Amino acid sequence: MFLTNGALFANMAPRLPELKDTFGLGEAAYGFLVIAWPVGAIIAGLAAGWLIRRFGSALVAVAGTMLTGAALLGAGSAPSLALLATGFLFGGAMDAITDVAQNSHGLLVQRRYGRSILNSFHALWSVGAVLGGSMAAGAMALNLSLSVHLGISLLIFAVVALTALKFCLPMGKPQAGLEEVSEDRPADPSPGTARTARNHTLWIMVALVLISTAGVMTEDAGNSWAALYLADSLGTSASFAALGYISLVGAQFVGRILGDGMVDRFGQRLVAQMGAVCLILGMGLALAFPSVPGSVLGFAAAGFGVATLVPAAMEHADRLPGLAPGTGLSVVSWLMRLGFLISPPLVGFVAEGWGLRAGLLLVPLVGVIVLLCSPVLRAKAPRQQL
Repeated sequence: MFLTNGALFANMAPRLPELKDTFGLGEAAYGFLVIAWPVGAIIAGLAAGWLIRRFGSALVAVAGTMLTGAALLGAGSAPSLALLATGFLFGGAMDAITDVAQNSHGLLVQRRYGRSILNSFHALWSVGAVLGGSMAAGAMALNLSLSVHLGISLLIFAVVALTALKFCLPMGKPQAGLEEVSEDRPADPSPGTARTARNHTLWIMVALVLISTAGVMTEDAGNSWAALYLADSLGTSASFAALGYISLVGAQFVGRILGDGMVDRFGQRLVAQMGAVCLILGMGLALAFPSVPGSVLGFAAAGFGVATLVPAAMEHADRLPGLAPGTGLSVVSWLMRLGFLISPPLVGFVAEGWGLRAGLLLVPLVGVIVLLCSPVLRAKAPRQQL
């Protein structure tokens, strides 16, 4: 499921310039088109919890996967700009629901499995993204039209998702395993206790949102600014500048593969703190003493440092007391996506006045935020409590 989710949009991403040329879009119009995806995610993201409780996380994830693929196919075949934007909006909405549902099911499997495995699921999402991008490159080399290419992508990954559904945990009433999240909640608390518990849950949720947003804002720094910083600020060639993004996502993949073992051994809190220090020192030194090798290593340190943050925040959000199953995960995932909307204009605003090097100081800054919020994450715990 994670691999499929990563692959679907990655099949479209390399062909976005083709859509820009087809519809004759300027830079501003293109920017508004691309932002339709996260806007759709924000509009629909909070519906995920209700859908999971009603239909089960596995079915929602698979249905969302197929609808995301269908939306991308519709966008790639759209005869007008309005229909293209509508396809992106709907695709972003379905992608957000799929993301929450697959993480909800992954957390359920993790609890049954008895040790941390969620980071590895997220690593497979990265593998899917590489696979999807490679498929897009192959389709362009073969001169396949967008509609044919995305139709093939939809067919392949719909089959993969439906096959995965056969091996998912069955849905109970409520969904099997979700009741385990709330098994330590006190019965019939007093009004004062309930109010205190709600406030405590609210502050934990705020901290989890900040931790997960730190992760996605660092990812976005690699997506949006790494190549530009290396090429324009440090004078590298365009082809070499791609190493900034590659180093970040490559190190993030390694961090997620190693992350489950580290989480089981040290606990999520210490792993997040070590990652934050890696992020602060790596990017801080790279920006303080700018050089091409140092910057590539700095982006790699950033990717490795934030590798476990989003999975950790999602696990804790799914276990928040006083909330219906799936609600905490939906809210944190929904608010986390605001990071994708906030980060580019924030970095751009600072860069406009003081240069991109100053704008990228946002990256070590979010590492400080992670350090401040990390106490809400669990320390090392016995395996059976995962």
